[in-house]
Amino acid sequence: MRKYLIIIILLQSLNGIAQVNKTASIAFIERVIPGRSGSFLIENIPQQNGKDVFEIDRKGSKIVLRGNNGLSVASALNYYLKNYCFCDIGWNGTNLKLPVNLPLVKQKIHKVTPYKYRYYLNYCTFNYSMSWWDWDHWQKEIDWMALNGINTPLAITGEEAIWQDVYKKMGFTDNQLDAFFSGPAYFSWFWMGNIDAWGGPLPQHWMDSHKELQKKILARERLFGMTPVLSSFTGHVPPSFKDKFPSAKVKKTNWGAGFPDVYILDPDDPMFETIGKNYIEAQENEFGTDHLYSADTFNENVPPTNDSTYLDGMSKKVFNSMAAADPKAIWVMQGWMFHYNNKFWQPQQIKALLNAVPDNHMIVLDLYSDAHPVWNRTEAYYGKPWIWNMLQNFGGNISLFGRMRHVACDPAIALHDPESKNMLGIGLTPEGIEQNPALFELMLDNVWRDTPIDADAWVKDYAKRRYGKNSQLANEAWHLLLNSVYSGGLTEGGPESIIVARPTLEKSVDRVLTHLDYDPKELYKAWALLVQASDSLKKSDGYQYDLVDVTRQVLANYALPVQQKMAAAYKSNDKVLFEKYSSEFLQLMDDMDALLNTRKDFLLGKWINEARANGITSTEKDLYEFNARDIVTLWGDKESGLREYSNRQWAGLIKGYYKQRWVLFINQMDKAMAAGTAFDAADFDKQVKNWEWQWVNTHDNAYPDITKGDAVETSKRLFAKYQQVILASY
Repeated sequence: MRKYLIIIILLQSLNGIAQVNKTASIAFIERVIPGRSGSFLIENIPQQNGKDVFEIDRKGSKIVLRGNNGLSVASALNYYLKNYCFCDIGWNGTNLKLPVNLPLVKQKIHKVTPYKYRYYLNYCTFNYSMSWWDWDHWQKEIDWMALNGINTPLAITGEEAIWQDVYKKMGFTDNQLDAFFSGPAYFSWFWMGNIDAWGGPLPQHWMDSHKELQKKILARERLFGMTPVLSSFTGHVPPSFKDKFPSAKVKKTNWGAGFPDVYILDPDDPMFETIGKNYIEAQENEFGTDHLYSADTFNENVPPTNDSTYLDGMSKKVFNSMAAADPKAIWVMQGWMFHYNNKFWQPQQIKALLNAVPDNHMIVLDLYSDAHPVWNRTEAYYGKPWIWNMLQNFGGNISLFGRMRHVACDPAIALHDPESKNMLGIGLTPEGIEQNPALFELMLDNVWRDTPIDADAWVKDYAKRRYGKNSQLANEAWHLLLNSVYSGGLTEGGPESIIVARPTLEKSVDRVLTHLDYDPKELYKAWALLVQASDSLKKSDGYQYDLVDVTRQVLANYALPVQQKMAAAYKSNDKVLFEKYSSEFLQLMDDMDALLNTRKDFLLGKWINEARANGITSTEKDLYEFNARDIVTLWGDKESGLREYSNRQWAGLIKGYYKQRWVLFINQMDKAMAAGTAFDAADFDKQVKNWEWQWVNTHDNAYPDITKGDAVETSKRLFAKYQQVILASY
């Protein structure tokens, strides 16, 4: 009887989706272009050759959007807005200046995607960008995903609540789990089995509220017709596991960067499949399933042996732990380790890992296809279905950077390469988002085509859509940007600025790389052109963001010549020049901070206040603020080896954190010069570490989340102030 009831419920659910789809699509249009949904008709059409399809047509005075699901209808709307209304919807500036009478298409537009999967997100994105998102922010992001044809998003919000349920049923106490769950800015590395507990203990309210948030996220994604990728068990267990189950095969592993060991249950242990099965069942009970499960068994950790038999058996056990609960399970594997630990992962080891799982139950994400593809050195993952991805961003840094010409051409080239074999999709796997919007939009324009994009023509069209009008000055600026900052090399994102480094006389330090792989004069020319275009474009939201961002990058680059003049003055014991250049260096930071204060995209206060908003007690709010401050600065304790990995050039962070470190450094050097003694590097190192740790643990409400000043006027003022000295520095 229960079986028949389930069938009836499923049929009702499917019918409900079919009936609701048009209503949901109208609601979506209202969210995107309020008050204009009455101009559209929504119609259903079937998939074409198993692929998503959309059409744009007309019926009388109405615009018809057809699709095989809500996502295709959303993509049709985006195509219409971009190509007929010359609008642009993005993270950092939107142009939705629609004509009173929406233009009608003259002939039917018909588009079929060549890709079954359009994947989105990286574990790291959930912390470097999404840590503090509420439902309103998620709803906008899911709408953006739908507009851009993304149908396979990673969906791991609320995972910790499921693990709490599983481990409590195994007898673990709250105290034992407090030593396991990380703070909310560090889940990505907790989920991937790299760290335990840092930034915790995790409040129960967080688990409960984010379990409910995940239900909203999944419901909306599925309403569009997306198939979210959920999580699975890869062996990471609480530190107390070894004490509770002394006979279990538990091994230590260490990610590095100063964090303690974590504990991994060996897949050979009989408990492995049981725990994995229990987790999938508990997750499905709360969140449902689309049969796609993410699992990365050795993320940035090397397996204990390169023996093929071991790797084959381990892979089987991981998959079996999914399939035991869901026979339709498909393992979605990030291929990052094949690049990151490429010396270990030779053909024999990769084959052993992949071939242990049936081809129709695994998808491999070629995570870094835009710069370091693995598919072309593994015979396209030895026949496994795989997805071409653009990674682009590391740590959530905001440098202007990208490989635009590669992104414009390489997906289509790979698709038609006979050697790519079972390439079934494309995707975005950035560590951070809400920066470099042009690059992401270019990549997503591949979704509904199978031929390379002309990057030169594309940036011209993009500038027109983004700024709401055609501008020759903007066109020239984007041509220069395309061939400078957006012709990046094989690096982990763009260069950072010396200002974000822990103070030094060197040109770069630790993770802060400052070498430019483009001619800074070309970026300067683009800056000058954008400034000249201000009179006609200044009301454009996208233009304001781009002008601030380009101004920021030019000044960030210029910081290095000033810092090096300061260093030279110190080395030659020239007190006058040292005072001159150190003052200029500190003033530059103040000017950058004032510039970035004009846009919400660049406010530290926004990041901190959104973190605090997740708490319901002062203790929770303070914990979340610690997480928010720590992840973008030290990344750990005062001895952290990952400091500055997630550096941001944000208002508040520049003046309140980076500048203060430099003030401490400059004052100490001043004293040394005045006394005729050597600079005490060891003493400074101790002082600055103590100061950083104090800042990370402060809760002083010092950073507002409200913009100050005019973006265009501030940019123009800084151009007038710095243009000559910057030109002279080249």
